[in-house]
Formats: sequence, structure tokens, C-alpha cells
Amino acid sequence: MVKIKLQSKDRYEGLLNAPHRAFLRSIGFSDDDIGKPLVAVVAAWSEAGPCNIHTLQLATHVKEGVRRGGGSPLTVPTIVVNDNIGMGTEGMRYSLVSREVIADTIEAQINAHAFDGFVGIGGCDKTTPGILMAMARLNIPAVYLYGGTAEPGFYGNLKLTIEDVHEAVGAYLAGKITEDELYEIEKRAHPTYGTCAGMFTANTMAAIAEALGMALPGSASPPATSARRVMYAVESGVALMNVMELGIKPRDVMTYEAFENAITVLMAMGGSTNAILHLLAIAYEAGVKLTLDDFDRISRRVPYIASLRPGGDYVMADLDAVGGVPLVMLKLLKAGLLNGKALTITGKTVEENLRDYRFPNVKHEHIVRDVSTPIKPWGGIRILKGSLAPEGAVIKVAATDIMRFEGRARPFNSEEDAFQAIRRGEIRPGDVVVIRYEGPKGGPGMPEMLRVTAAIVGAGLGKDVALVTDGRFSGATRGLMVGHVAPEAAVGGPIAIVEDGDRILIDVENGRLELLLPEEEIRRRLKNWQPLPPRYTRGLLAKYASLVSSASMGAVTLPRQ
Repeated sequence: MVKIKLQSKDRYEGLLNAPHRAFLRSIGFSDDDIGKPLVAVVAAWSEAGPCNIHTLQLATHVKEGVRRGGGSPLTVPTIVVNDNIGMGTEGMRYSLVSREVIADTIEAQINAHAFDGFVGIGGCDKTTPGILMAMARLNIPAVYLYGGTAEPGFYGNLKLTIEDVHEAVGAYLAGKITEDELYEIEKRAHPTYGTCAGMFTANTMAAIAEALGMALPGSASPPATSARRVMYAVESGVALMNVMELGIKPRDVMTYEAFENAITVLMAMGGSTNAILHLLAIAYEAGVKLTLDDFDRISRRVPYIASLRPGGDYVMADLDAVGGVPLVMLKLLKAGLLNGKALTITGKTVEENLRDYRFPNVKHEHIVRDVSTPIKPWGGIRILKGSLAPEGAVIKVAATDIMRFEGRARPFNSEEDAFQAIRRGEIRPGDVVVIRYEGPKGGPGMPEMLRVTAAIVGAGLGKDVALVTDGRFSGATRGLMVGHVAPEAAVGGPIAIVEDGDRILIDVENGRLELLLPEEEIRRRLKNWQPLPPRYTRGLLAKYASLVSSASMGAVTLPRQ
């Protein structure tokens, strides 16, 4: 017995709805099919890259599970913008924008066709948060399914991910490797379909979907090539029908306590800084008040325990072999760092799920340590504030050992200008590269800076040069890199008035990001600041720039008042 109101009944029952039923009959629905709950299987699908090329196939298995559970499923698509293919180009400006488009297109299709619930299948970076945002916004029964990670590549004894290709470009530009070596790394880095292999943004968000309680336990880590991925697809369809019978909706699961659990897992696994933007955005759609202060508070009490790339040595497939995300969650639960009473889409609590989960009997301490013997005593991401970032900024401490850095500012008004300066060898030890006007409004779209950060690391400057930007970083970024500086330059944040040679302090331990100038000088410069003309005045990017909020709010788009 379904315990929720089926909106499909209003759309398809009764004599006046005969035209609507006629269209369902034309695609093969019978009277029996029309009488069941109407379920969408939302596939973020694209052949433009390996991350989501297989999601339509997974959708067929989800539909099998829905039918087993007594529903009538239909597959509908949403878009994918592949981050790696857009990296370092104008295409990257569409990456974060696509998160909003994904949520909006799901809303449009679900409401326009009166679906009663849906399973969302994601892969590449923005598909998971976009789908979760739609689930929170629509608040009808929903289950998330991840498409799965790719397997790592190999080059000699080196285990490869896409991170290695970006850094190899930097090494080639610095004369450290040959063109042939770069070519061999390129060919071997991403050998299967699926998302990037490390704990980059896609795998981070898959782990977070589990930690939030919106995905089946253990479903984040199996590789895309694994038969267990098919198993989880079928079970996700069954789980959705179970959720409908129980009357559980996304906002019943995505509570403040669930977001605390997700942040805890993020910190323990050293996940991508992008997760901060995405969790803030999902919480906004769920009506949960979440701020950067919550991330800062949790990062100070949760240790970093999972040795996953780029901060560690292992990839998602390695984590899967020893117990996946549930292993991390179990360790956190036993240490009193996780809320075990939070509800999940299984109908059980986090604690009940972990008690029932079957863990492999294998050694795992080399990949996931105990809380008592962490890699670092604090979380993998820290929030920084100060005169350069009054609203906040983020740094992935899991990917650097440097806790304090003071250097001379080298400001650039675009990512491309900074990259060319690195390419020309103009960046020196002791520099703080400042890339501005690349925030949510200024970019627009807050592009990721992996090409620049990888060039710095590949040139052997990873320990001697820092980077500060109002843009974003890839989950594959490592080194002393500070992003999400807010307010951004385009709205007159202090990052806009940094001049060449100014001193900048990055103090990770105390959570500070300071422009080392007298307050009166900062006020004088801000008073004289003039905004740059917008990069775009028409089309999607211009629309986005006119609606998007600060990175400190998750860069969500807000209707004009």
C-alpha cells in the first residue's frame, strides 16, 4: 500500500484525462500499467566523455527493479557537462551552471508529466548534486544511484588517474618529461568508462549521497565496470517503491543531522572542496540552514583517515575492495562522530544500515585508518576567513602538508593569464598566484583551475608557490591552493584590490586568509574600485551571472525580487 498521494492519479485517471492516457498507450502502456505509480528513471546521460556513457544501460536495470516493486517506469534524460573535457577552456564556465540546469530540467520533467517518484542516475561532477538538489526541491520519493568510478590506469609501477595527465602537462612544459612520456601517460590514464578514479569531485559526491542517506549503503564505490553496479541499479528501483510504501520523502532524510553526517564523511575522506558548494546548495533546496561555520566546526573535530588520491595513495576501486563508504562511516560511528539515528532511504537508520552491512574480511588500515590513529588530526578541508576573504574561503589540507605560507601577491584577472605566466616561467618560489574575476558572477560559472594548479605542481613548485582564487578547484587539485574566496572580485570583494607585491598570509591552523595591509589602505582601495564589464551579455552564462549568489551560499541561483 503506497502511503503517499500519487500526483499521477490527478493526471491520468477519469474520463477528462483520456487524452493524457492516449499518449501513454501509444508508448505501450496497458490499463494495468496506467493504474500503477508512475516512476521516472532520470539518467544524466551523454556520450561526450566516459563518466555517463553507460547510464542509459543502468536505467534499464533500474526499471526492472521498479517493475518488481509494482511501479510503471519511464526513462527521462538530463544533461551532462564533462568537467575534464572543459577544463582550462571556456567550456569550464558551463560546469557549475550545469548543476542548476540539471535540477531545473528534472523539476520540469517530473512536474510536467506528473511522476510520483524517481531514481536519479548520475556520474560526472555536477550530475550528483544537481540530482540531489532536484530531489530536495521536489520532495517526492526518490533514490540516488551513482554510475560508478573508472578503474585506474597503469604506467610502469605508477597507478594513474586523470590527475597524472594534467600534472604531466606541467612537467612537460617545465622540461621534466618528454613528449613521448606525456603521450604514454595520456593513453593509459583512464582505461575504462566511469568517473575519475580518485577521491575527486564525482566520487566525493557519490560518497556524500550515501552519507546523506539518499543512496543505498555501499553503492558509491563499486566501479562502473562491476557487475555489482547492475545489482545496485536493480535494488535502487526496488528501494524506490519501498520508499513510496513507507511514505518517506527526501526532506525526511535530508535533515540537518544528515548534512552533519555528510560533512563528517567529507572531512574524514579528504574529499573535494567542491562538495562544500554542493552541500550548501542541496541544503538550500531542502530548507536546511547550513553555513560555512558548520563545515569549519566539523573539520576541527573530525580527523582525516582515508588515504585516497589526490591526498593519499589509493583510488575508489581500492576503497571498494575493503568495504567502501560504509567502512569509513562505521569507524566514525564507533568514535561517536556520526549521528546513527538519522533516517535513510532504506527505511532504516544509519546505525541499522551499518549493523546489517556485510563487510569483507580483509586488511584495510593501509587505506582507511582508525580514528585513533589518523593521517591528520583534523578534517581534510578547512575554512579560512580574514581580510582577503571576509565571507570565507576553502583549502584542501588533505592535499598539502604546508600549514602556513606568507608570500608576495602575483594577481591575474583570468585563469588564462595566470597559466601563460606559469608557462613562461614567470612564477617564482615565494609567490602567491591570485586569480580573480573567476567567481560565480565574474567567471561566470566559477571555473575549476586544475590546469593551473597541475602546471604549478608539475613544474616542481607545489611546495614553494600558493594560489588564491575566487574560482574553484578540481577534486584532483593538490598543493597549497585556496579557492571559493568570497566576496568575489566581480562584486567588489577584497581580492579585487590586491596589487602586485602585496603580502598575503595563509594560516591554515588558525583558519586565516589575510591581505597584509593596513585597514585604511584596504578601505581606500575598495572605495576606488571599479567593476570590470561582464564577459557575457547574452545567453545562458549571462542569465546565470544575473541570478547567482555568493560561493559562501553555495552559488545557488536566486529569483529576482
